[in-house]
Amino acid sequence: APERTLRQQFESPQTFDAAVQALRKRSLLREDASLTQKTNEKTIKVAALAVSAEEAEQFAAKKQISAPLQAALLRLLCVVGAGPCRELCDLTGASMQTISRLAKLGLIETHEQEQLRSPKREAVPPAGPLTLSEEQQAAFDGLNRQMQQEKPGAALLYGVTGSGKTVVYLRLIDDCLAAGRGAIVLVPEIALTPQLLRQFSARYGARVAVLHSALRISERYETWKRIRSGDADVVLGTRSAVFAPVQDLGLLIVDEEQEHTYQSENAPRYHAREVAIYRGAQEHALTVLGSATPTVESMYRAVTGAFGLCRMTERYNGRPLPPVEIVDMKRELREGNASIISEPLLLALRENLRLGQQSILYLNRRGTSRMLACVECGSVPMCPGCSLPLTYHHANGRLMCHICGHSEPVPARCPVCGGHLRQIGCGTQRVEEQLQNLLPGVGVLRMDADTVSAVNTHEKLFRRFREERIPILLGTQMVAKGLDFENVTLSAVLDADLSLYASDYRAAETTFSLIAQVAGRAGRGKLGGRAILQTMTPQNQTIRFAAEQNYDAFFEAELPLRQLRGCPPYRDLLTVTFHGREEERVWQAALAFRARLDGLLHSEFYRGETAAVLGPAPASVARINYHYRCRLTLSCVNTRRLRELLAFLVREFAKDRSFRGVGAFVDVNGRE
Repeated sequence: APERTLRQQFESPQTFDAAVQALRKRSLLREDASLTQKTNEKTIKVAALAVSAEEAEQFAAKKQISAPLQAALLRLLCVVGAGPCRELCDLTGASMQTISRLAKLGLIETHEQEQLRSPKREAVPPAGPLTLSEEQQAAFDGLNRQMQQEKPGAALLYGVTGSGKTVVYLRLIDDCLAAGRGAIVLVPEIALTPQLLRQFSARYGARVAVLHSALRISERYETWKRIRSGDADVVLGTRSAVFAPVQDLGLLIVDEEQEHTYQSENAPRYHAREVAIYRGAQEHALTVLGSATPTVESMYRAVTGAFGLCRMTERYNGRPLPPVEIVDMKRELREGNASIISEPLLLALRENLRLGQQSILYLNRRGTSRMLACVECGSVPMCPGCSLPLTYHHANGRLMCHICGHSEPVPARCPVCGGHLRQIGCGTQRVEEQLQNLLPGVGVLRMDADTVSAVNTHEKLFRRFREERIPILLGTQMVAKGLDFENVTLSAVLDADLSLYASDYRAAETTFSLIAQVAGRAGRGKLGGRAILQTMTPQNQTIRFAAEQNYDAFFEAELPLRQLRGCPPYRDLLTVTFHGREEERVWQAALAFRARLDGLLHSEFYRGETAAVLGPAPASVARINYHYRCRLTLSCVNTRRLRELLAFLVREFAKDRSFRGVGAFVDVNGRE
C-alpha cells in the first residue's frame, strides 16, 4: 500500500515511523518504489552528459569531421548540461539514432521526465516610487557619478545585511534605462531569482527577461531572441546571463559577488564576476559588485583604488544587526547533550514558537549522516567510483554519493568484519528528525537538494514558508542568503566549523561569509531578531569576527595570511588538473607536463615570470566517477604571457598520442 495511505491510519507521524522501524528490523516489511501509484501525466525523454564536460569536448573534437552531429550534440550538452531529446535534435540537426549511439558509447544517459508546463509569470501590481535612506542615497549618488563617466570601470557596494542594496540597484537601473541603455543583474542562486523577479517585474514589467539553467532550451532561446531584438533590456539571471546580448549595455550588477557559484565548473571555466568586469570595460558600462561580505580580492581592489567603493553600514529600517550568541558545543557534550540542537537553541526555538515567530536553521550537509563506520574494524562504506565515503539517507534507507550519484542499500552489518555500523556526523535529514522529537507536532520545512525538484521548486517552498507561517525552515546554502522574511526573528548556524578547516585558502572567508549571511536573515522586520552560532571552537578568530559582524577586522587579519601563503590578492593560483581512468597514466602525464613547463619557465624568454610550480599532487577528491585526478599549482602573477604558455602546453598535450585517455584543464583561482 502507498505510504501516504498507511500514515493516515496512525494518530501521529512518530507512531507510524516507530511501527515501520520495528517491522523492518524483524524483516516483516519492505519498501518498494515500484509500487508507487502510476499517473497518466505525459513524460519526455531527457538526455544528459554521463561523463565530464572535458571528456565530452575531447570526444567532440575527434569526431568533428567523421561524426559532426555527434560532436554538435555533445557540445550543446556541455553548455546546457541536460535537455529534452527532441529539442537537442532540433537545435543540432541530429536524430534519435545519434542520441542512442552516444548513449551506447557511455557519453550520455537518457531518462524519462515528467513534462511540466512552463510556469506563468506571477501578475505583480506596479511598484510605487522608491524612497532611499541617507546612506542609500549617498551610495547611489557615488555609483551614478561613476556610471556617467566615459570609462566607468567597476565599483564595490559594501552594505551590511538588510541595508537595502537592492533599492540602490533599482535606482541605478532606472537611470540606466532613462539614458537608453540596458542592464544585467546576476544572482548566485536560482532560489533568489523569483524573489527579485517580483520586484523587477513590478517596476519594469515586460522589459525584464530571466535567464537561468532551470529553463528549457527552447525557453532560453526565445528569451535570448527577445534580448537581442531589444524587447527586453533588463536581464536577471544566474552566471550565464553575463553573456546576454543586451543592446547598448550600460550597467552590470553582480549581487552577492563573493559566492562560489559564479565560477563555472565545466568548460569554458569562467568566473562570471571577472567576465562582468571585463565586459563592462569593453562596453564602457559600470560593473557593480554588491555584498555584505565581499571577497578579500574585491575589497583589496577597492581599498587600493582599482575599484570604486561605497559603504552602507546600517540597516535600511534603522534597526541594529541581530546580536549573535556563540554556543560552545564541547560544553554541550560535557553536559550530556549529544544532539546537534544545543540547549540555548532549543530554548530560543520554543520561545519563537510561543510568540508565533519563525526561525531559519542552516547546515551545509544534506542526508542523515555524513557516513557510516564500523565500531569493530573502523571501515567506512566508500563510493566505488569516488574517493569519498557514502552519505547515509534515512528517508530511503540508502547510501548515496553526492558527487557521482551512486546509490546502494545500507548493509545490515559491516561488509568487512560483520560488525555493527554506526552513524557518524549529522545532515539535514537527521536534524529534521531531532527537531520532530524535541518539538512534537511543530512544522519543519526542509530545503536541500533532496527536497527541491521540478515540482517542489525553490519558489514554491519559500511561498509555503511565508504564507503558511511554517515555524522552522531548515536548509543548506539555499537558505543562507538573499532571503527577506519579516516574521523570521531567529537564525542559527548549526555547525560553524564545517567549512572552517577545509584545504581551500578561502576557508576562513567562506566561513565568515556564511555566518554573517545566515545571521542577517533574522530581524529584518519590525520584530527584531537574534542569531545563534554553534561551534566546537568558540575562540577561533574568524568565528569571533563573524559573530561581531566585523568584516573590517576580518579583512585586516586575513590579508597578511594571504600574503604569506602567496595567494590572491597578492598572487594568483593557476591550477592544471589531469584526469583519466588509469591512475598511473594520469601521474605520468602530469610529471611530463611539469618537466616541459619547468624547462620553458627557465628559458630566456620566460625569465621575467615569477612562478612557483607545486606538484603534481592528488586533488582533494582524488577520484571522481572512476576518474583519477592530480594537479599542478602555479603560484604566480597572472600575466598574459604566462596564460598563453599554459594554453599552448595544454593544446600540445591534447595532441600527444602517448597521453591518450588523459585530459587536462586549467583553472585560475578556482575552488576544489
